[in-house]
Amino acid sequence: MKLFHTSDWHLGRMLFGRSLLEDQGWFLNQVFLPAVERERPACVIIAGDVYDRQIAPVEAIRLFDEALARLMELGTKVCVIAGNHDGAGRMALLKTALARSGVYFATELADAFSPVTIEEDGLFLQLFPLPYFDAAQAREFLGDGTLRGEGLCMKALLDQMVPLFQPGAGHVLVSHCFAAGAQTSDSESTLFVGGSAQVPPSLFNVFDYAALGHLHGPQKAGERGRYSGSPLKYSVDEEHQPKGFVQLEWDGQAMRETFLPCRPLRDVRRISGLFADLLAAGEQSPVEDYVELELADKVPVLLAAERLRPYYPNLLAVLNPWMAEAVTGERAARLKGQDERTVFSAFLREVCQTEPSPQEEALFEEVLRSVQEHL
Repeated sequence: MKLFHTSDWHLGRMLFGRSLLEDQGWFLNQVFLPAVERERPACVIIAGDVYDRQIAPVEAIRLFDEALARLMELGTKVCVIAGNHDGAGRMALLKTALARSGVYFATELADAFSPVTIEEDGLFLQLFPLPYFDAAQAREFLGDGTLRGEGLCMKALLDQMVPLFQPGAGHVLVSHCFAAGAQTSDSESTLFVGGSAQVPPSLFNVFDYAALGHLHGPQKAGERGRYSGSPLKYSVDEEHQPKGFVQLEWDGQAMRETFLPCRPLRDVRRISGLFADLLAAGEQSPVEDYVELELADKVPVLLAAERLRPYYPNLLAVLNPWMAEAVTGERAARLKGQDERTVFSAFLREVCQTEPSPQEEALFEEVLRSVQEHL
């Protein structure tokens, strides 16, 4: 029996003010759905953060709706849990009706105790869809005010699932959480930073597999847990992370996991080099990827972004570490408290590597007087 495990689509996400809906549509329509049609998994598991915001843009909702419709046409069951970015209440709309068509949404803790049964060729799986929760929600649901931290709350919830295990079936947890020891990325919410919000991955060992969401880098979480990771790169620090989804195969005894990498419409990466070299490379072969350019120049480069953008149309940012050091490093510390004329002269001397001319000094005095008159 095959299943697909994916998560953290973040439909509607922006990257440095740029909409990624076209890239997300490419992943769904050119990569993921064709893979479903080709491999025919019995179920697609989406482990939270379908959307990037609780009030998702209409275009993002439409994209998800079209993907669900195609999965239903293919006869594939779908199990979706709400993540911390999803609006659980809005996601719950029509979930009862959709369940009759094999699309199951878990938007509240009670849903985790109505396991989804997947049956194929004499094999059985029980999916326990546990949506995102915080400790306060778990305490209220369990009626136990003594529980502290997501780890203890998770243990209490999982302990109540075990009696629901059917003999002879495989058991899969679907959860959106932070497993202790896992690696994070800049694009993730800081919601789970801190020990009390971390979940010991050993808790997943009562299941045959734990399909996890929240962290964007694909990785194992203990013996039984795995993050599929996000299908796209959502920050520059993810440039070296593989992206894709997980194919699972259940043989009645064990779960085999295979990570399926996917090629994006546009990559996200950082390119370093001298301004002249970056400009020449762009002129020769324009770059459509989302790029952050890091200048290696030791001199100021005027209007760098404006001059580079025609050849890097999806330019995210231009960084110059040398300039940043000039503004915030030791040089800036030496000039703290100095008058404007001293700072101006030091800037020309240390950044532009030239002494101020009499004409430049006179122009600076004129500008300074004008500014002071208008303060």
